[in-house]
Amino acid sequence: MSDDNPSYEAAREELIEVVRTLEAGGTGLEESLALWERGERLATTCQEWLDGARARLDAARSDDVVED
Repeated sequence: MSDDNPSYEAAREELIEVVRTLEAGGTGLEESLALWERGERLATTCQEWLDGARARLDAARSDDVVED
């Protein structure tokens, strides 16, 4: 996967590091803003993965109901 479309696990791990860095402080305004923006993109990526997983589970459940 590319940096623009990381796996759920990779996005989650990077997001954790972004949050740790921001919480630790010591970064300048520009770097903090860049980290915040990256964190927002990573959070969106994680949510998209989770939404996709939920849709797949719902589809599998509805297939099971139809087959019964």
